[in-house]
This record gives sequence, structure tokens and C-alpha cells, in this order.
Amino acid sequence: MAASKTPQTIRRAGAAAGAGILLITALAVFANFGVLERLVVEGDANETARRITASEGLFRWGIASLFLVAALDVAVAWALRVFFAPVHQNMSMLAAWFRLVYAVVLLVATSQLPGVLPLVDGATTFGPYPADPAPVQALSRIDTFHDLWNAGLILFGIHLLLLGWLAFTSGYVPRALGVLIALAGLGYLVDSFGALASSSYALDVAVFTFVGEFLLMLWLLAIGRSAAFSKEPPPARGRSRQELSGQ
Repeated sequence: MAASKTPQTIRRAGAAAGAGILLITALAVFANFGVLERLVVEGDANETARRITASEGLFRWGIASLFLVAALDVAVAWALRVFFAPVHQNMSMLAAWFRLVYAVVLLVATSQLPGVLPLVDGATTFGPYPADPAPVQALSRIDTFHDLWNAGLILFGIHLLLLGWLAFTSGYVPRALGVLIALAGLGYLVDSFGALASSSYALDVAVFTFVGEFLLMLWLLAIGRSAAFSKEPPPARGRSRQELSGQ
């Protein structure tokens, strides 16, 4: 129960969440930009197959990174629930559940990628035209991964919207940071719905609104561990603030 958590436990949970977000950011950047965008050529199954075959080890590391991201999202969901439980137990739990379900969707999406490797085996022998269906099937798996991940980011965007509200009303997180976190959530929602609505969607709003998530990570690591929990909003907004006064 959140009421059994002491301020020290809450601060440790905040630091753990910050560290987890830092690792998630590094792994996701590596997997998405260092691996997938480097190896996958949109609309060219044979070239994608050749690149993956030539860099099979890199592709495997990318898959492993995404699986680890999903696991870390579970840990961060728990840590953020603990950190924001003093604001509102039910809302912090709801925010955690959205991130947990997102982690499951990411896990399912990533499970598409290991099946790519058998399909591209021997891709260096493929000609310039998709006569062999294997590379096409491999690219289809990668496309399915992206589609599922985009759908999952809708859940992640809602998680950030709830987190932004919790931060804004907390009394111990800067209100401006709460607004930026909510904007980050809106960015994911706009991009995800845009990608689902049209295959030609080219905007990348989250690249700009991501700053809120990044600043939350920095705040949790640098300031959250010494946050002044005594400056809390009125108890009517939540059920668990007694823990902060030692009651």
C-alpha cells in the first residue's frame, strides 16, 4: 500500500525511475536510429535483407535492446507509481497500468523481429527484384513491428498525460515540468494517430515534445531525490499524504 511508503522510499523510487528512463532512452535511440533506421530500407525488401544479413550481429543487439526497454518500462511504471502515489493513489496506479500495457504491446511488437533473421538468410544472393518472397515477408514483419509500436505509443502518450497531471498538482514537482510532460504525451498521441490514419504521415511531433520526458528524467536524477514533500497540495486530492507527515 502507498500509505506505508516513507519520504525516503518515495525519493529512492524517483531516482530509480530517472535511472530507468535514462537507460530506456539510450537503448531506444540505439535500437531505433542505430539499428533499424540504418538497416531497413522502406519499400526495398531485398536491400533490407542484404543489410540485415551483412550486419546480423547489430540487428540482434537491436532486438535485445528493445526487449530490455520493455522490461525497464515495467520497472519505471512501478517506480513512478510509488513516486506519485502521495498525489493521488488511483491516478498514479492508472498511469502505471497504461505504461505496463504499453510495455506488453512493445514486447509483442519486438517478438516480430527475431523471425526476420531466418527469412533473410542468404540474402546476398537475391537479385534486384522481389522474386523470392522471403525478403518481402521479412520486411512485412518489420512493418508489423512498427505498426504495433505506433499503436502502443498511444497508451504511452496517455500515460504521460496522466503523469503530467500528477506532476502539475503534486506540489513537489515544478508545475512547468508537469505541463511539458503532458505536451510530450500529446506529441506521442498526435504522431501515433497520424501514422495509423495515413501511411504518408511524415510529421514527427514527439521529436520536439520529447523534451518534457527528458527533463523529467533529469529532474528525478538531480533534484527528485531531495524533493520537499512537505509542500504538498490539499489532502482532498488523494488518500495517501499522511505518509509524508509521518502519520
